[in-house]
This record gives sequence, structure tokens and C-alpha cells, in this order.
Amino acid sequence: MSNKSDLSRRDFLRDATAGAAGAAVLSGLASSRVLGANDRIRVAVLGSGGRAQYVGGLFNHVPSNEIVAVCDVYRPHREEALKLAAPGAKTYLDYREVLDRKDIDAVLIGSPDHWHKQMLLDALRAGKDAYLEKPIMHSIEEGVEMVRAVEESKRVVQTGTQQRSWEHYILGKHLVDSGKLGRIIYVHTYWYQNYLEWTGTPSPVDTAELDWKKWLGSAPDQPFSADKFHLWRHYWDFGGGILTDLLTHWIDVIQWYMGQPAPLTATTTGRTYLFKWEAPDAVTSTFEFPGDFMVTFTGAYNSSIDDGGIEFHGSEATLKIDRAHLAVYPEGREWVPGTNAPEPEIFVRSEHDGTLDHVRNFLECVRSRKTPNAPIQVGNEAARTSWIGDIALKRGTKVSWDASSGRVV
Repeated sequence: MSNKSDLSRRDFLRDATAGAAGAAVLSGLASSRVLGANDRIRVAVLGSGGRAQYVGGLFNHVPSNEIVAVCDVYRPHREEALKLAAPGAKTYLDYREVLDRKDIDAVLIGSPDHWHKQMLLDALRAGKDAYLEKPIMHSIEEGVEMVRAVEESKRVVQTGTQQRSWEHYILGKHLVDSGKLGRIIYVHTYWYQNYLEWTGTPSPVDTAELDWKKWLGSAPDQPFSADKFHLWRHYWDFGGGILTDLLTHWIDVIQWYMGQPAPLTATTTGRTYLFKWEAPDAVTSTFEFPGDFMVTFTGAYNSSIDDGGIEFHGSEATLKIDRAHLAVYPEGREWVPGTNAPEPEIFVRSEHDGTLDHVRNFLECVRSRKTPNAPIQVGNEAARTSWIGDIALKRGTKVSWDASSGRVV
């Protein structure tokens, strides 16, 4: 990348940081304990499976915090996550015992989706701040309740759409705001993952070490299933399939860039071609938005080529962005021979996983009581659009979102 591009990028990011700081809203200061300038933030992990272990590991890369408690209904998860914790940390089967501890300041909630609402509400009542993985809720109605509870509590809650803290995604936001792309009427987003490779030899589950009843929680009572335990995202009792798992990340970026918190309509088609899940393993969704633009999403679980990303097609330029890079391709320039596009006018590679920056932003806000980069409101808006797409899938027809009543009609 040239020096000119570096300067342009630094200017954009400087402006982005200043704008975010200016817009930050001070939260209340009530806490289970008052943090001094030199105090370490004491964190507990609620639901310590693979994703929580990864994010918990990132907490260890940020100074002045420590993981002091780990909770999970499956002992092997607890024991594995304990390796990330500070000396003397304890493990728990029941997360409510963790919340009873007055010395814990914040929680990382990494449980299956159907547990998110109850864990968050209980954490708020216990005076804890929270880093809550996406999608934040298991239904549109749950999201409304969660937003209300956070706003009333004045707690700091960061939701796990980490693109809002990722440098080149912040640059992309400023590029769109600057008008450089011209008029945008179409946005395409996609995500492909190869579950055929991932699910070939699933890890055995020692049911003697698992409290299945606690794992089910509010879900209907049902016999233990290793497939549901490992792949809960694809069963309606516990998750929302490919849309809530993957689209939520990208639709958050799109709604952020375009300044629209919800679609007007949604249409979804999908089928299970390869697996015995309830949610489809191949999906196409179309969303019409206020502001006269359309979003399409395609996703499938049989290959990984191209991974996931977003394309903003504007009249002056097209922005392509994913977790590896950002590129802007201007209209009206000669195409590179053998390709369907000109040389990118702007090209930026990601330097590292922005989840680390997202964790750092959360911990900074725990101290400052400022609003984090992905507060509960935007986490709700992103997951809500994914659930609107799921409702269209289940109904088998085009649906409309009535913003005034907060209902799909």
C-alpha cells in the first residue's frame, strides 16, 4: 500500500475515532464494586464452549483484566476454559452462583442463543456489565425485552458484531458516508462454510459430564442428541440457522453503513440438501429497505471458497469488503485484461482479527461507562433482520416489517 493510501486511511480512521468518541453517551456508574484506576476488571465466562474460549483468550491480550470464574453445564468445556483463567479461578455448573459473587465486574456470555436473554437479564440484575455474543436473542420479542432491560439498568453491554471495532470496516463506513460510491441501490452479501469437513467426525459427548436438563433451559424437554448439542445453531429450539448465525454479522454492517435499522420486506427460500437439521443448509434471502435499496444474501454449507463478504454496488464505485480486506473499484476506468474490473483505487488489508479491538473497546467502556461500539440496540437491530428473514422462510411468503408495531405482518 502506498504512502498516499496510508495517509488517507489514517485520516479516515482518525475522523472515525473522533466521531465515535463525540457520540458516546455516558452510562450510569452503579456497580457491584467501584473500579479504581489501577483495579483489574474481573470477568466471568458464562457458557464456555469453543467461541467463548476463543473470545476469552482475547481478553487475556488486553491489560488490566482477568478471568476469575468459568461456568458451563458440560465439565470438559469448564476444564478447557479454566486454562484461560487467572490462578485461583473457580469453575461452576450453575451460572447464578457466579452472578452472586460481588467481586465480579463483567461477564462474557457465550452460551447457545436460547440462553442469551435469561443470562443477560440475570447479569443485569446482579449489577454486571456484559459482552454478549451474537445473535443476541432467540426471537424478536426477546430482543425488545433485552433492550428495555439494558436501557433501564445503565449497564455496559457490548454485542458480538465485532466489525464495528475493526479498522477497515470503520474506513468502509466513512467511504460510504463520503458519497464516493455514488447512489447505492443494491448490496450483495454471502457466506459459505464447509460443514462437510467440520462434521465428519464429531467429538464424542460424555453424557455423564453433561447436565442436559440445564442445557435445555427454556427449550422444550427432549432426549439428549449429540447433533443438537454440537450443532444447536441449526435447530429452531436453540438457534436460527444460517441467517442468525452468519447474516447477522453482515446485515449489521449494511444497516450501519446505510443508516437503516430495519428492512421493509423480506423473502427467503432454503432447503436442507445435505444434513438432517431443521434449518436449511442452503439459503437465499432478499430484503427491501427504506432509502430505496435492496440487499440479497446467499449462503451454503457445502463449500468454503470465497468465505463471506459484502459488495456495495454504487453508481460511481463498488466497495467489496470482508474480514481480510477492503477494495474500492471505480466506474469508468479501463478493466484490467483478463478481469471484469479495473485496478482498485483503494485497497486495504486487515492487520488482525477485529474481535480483539472489540474486546478492548468493551473493557475500556467498563471503566469509562461510555457506550460501546456495538451496544444492545444495534445488536438487536441486526439479529432482528435475520429473524425477519427466518420468519419469511417459515411462512413461505414475502413478509413486511411494521416498524410502528414492531411486528412482522
